[in-house]
Amino acid sequence: MDTHRLHTSALFLLLLVIDAAMVTEAKLVPNYYRKTCPRAERIVTDVVSQKQLSHPTTAAGVLRVFFHDCFVSGCDASVLVSPTAFARSERDAAQSQSLPGDAFEAVARAKTALELACPGVVSCADVLAIAARDLVTMTGGPFYPLRLGRKDALASSSAAPDAELPLANSTVPRLVAMFAAKGFTVQELVALSGAHTLGFAHCAEFADRIFRRGNKGGGAAPAPHDPAMNPAYAKGLHDACRNYQRDPTIAVFNDVMTPGKFDNMYFVNLQRGLGLLSTDQELWTDPRTRPFVQRYAANQTAFFADFARAIVKLGVMGVKTGRDGEVRRRCDMFNGNPVPGG
Repeated sequence: MDTHRLHTSALFLLLLVIDAAMVTEAKLVPNYYRKTCPRAERIVTDVVSQKQLSHPTTAAGVLRVFFHDCFVSGCDASVLVSPTAFARSERDAAQSQSLPGDAFEAVARAKTALELACPGVVSCADVLAIAARDLVTMTGGPFYPLRLGRKDALASSSAAPDAELPLANSTVPRLVAMFAAKGFTVQELVALSGAHTLGFAHCAEFADRIFRRGNKGGGAAPAPHDPAMNPAYAKGLHDACRNYQRDPTIAVFNDVMTPGKFDNMYFVNLQRGLGLLSTDQELWTDPRTRPFVQRYAANQTAFFADFARAIVKLGVMGVKTGRDGEVRRRCDMFNGNPVPGG
C-alpha cells in the first residue's frame, strides 16, 4: 500500500472514531431523568452537600475520582467497582490506592437515596458527574451544565489506570502527550490542573522534592530541596513530612493559601514557587504552559470559564449508552456476576 493510501486510511479511521464519539455524546441530554426521576439532581445535591459540610475534603476527593474515572476508559463509573476474590478492578491499581474513601462514600450515599426514590433508574456514572459538578460549585467554583444518560461499565481493569493516568512526577512533555492522546489541548490541560486548588497529597508523592541526599560521588552536593520551590515552603513541607516513612498517611494541602476554596490561587502559588507536586510547578517553568498559568493567576473569571468548558468535555469522554452498559443497583458492584477486568 502506498503512502497516500496509508494516510487516507488513517484519516478515514479517525473520522469514524470522531463520528462515533459525536453520536454517543448526542444521546446525553440535560433532562434525561425528567420523567423517570425528576428529583435526581436535587437528591444528589442534597446528599453530597451534607457530606461536604461534615467532611470538607469530600469535594476534592469526588473531583479526583471523577477525573480518574473519565480519563481511564471513559466516564462509566468503572473506578467505583470494588475488587472481589474473583475479579480485580481499577481500585487495585497503584494509581488508585490514594483515592479517598470520602469520595466513594459520598457517591454511595447519593446512590442509596436515589434507589429509594427511583429504583434502577439513575446510573452511578451520572451520580458521580452530578456530585463533582455540585461540589465544585459548593466550594466556590463555577456552575456548568451537565448532559446526562451515561450507563455504568460492564468491566473494570486493574491495569488501565497505571497505563493511562499521569504520575505526580510526570514532566510537562509527558502530560501534554497524555492529554493530547485523549483529545485535550495544552490550555485544557492547564485549566483542568487548576482542580488542584482543592485537596491534598501524601508526602510520598513529593518527597523527592524536599528530601535530597548528598552526592556520594564526591561532587557538589545537590540543593536540599528542589530549587524551583520557595525555600520557606520547602522547609515547612520538610518539617511536616519528616516522619512520612513511618506514617504514610501524612499529607499536606495542595494549595497552602486557600485549601478549601475553589479559586485561582493554585496558579498564583505556582508563580511564587508554591506548587506542591513537580507536575504542578513545571506548568510554570515550561514555556508551553506558562502563559496559561499567568492568564489564570491574573484572571479568575477566565480560569472558571475555561475550567468549565474543559470539565464538560472531560465528562463526555468514552461514555457508555444503550446496551454498552447498565444501571447498577450498587455502585461498587456489577448487577450480574463479577466481570474480570485484567
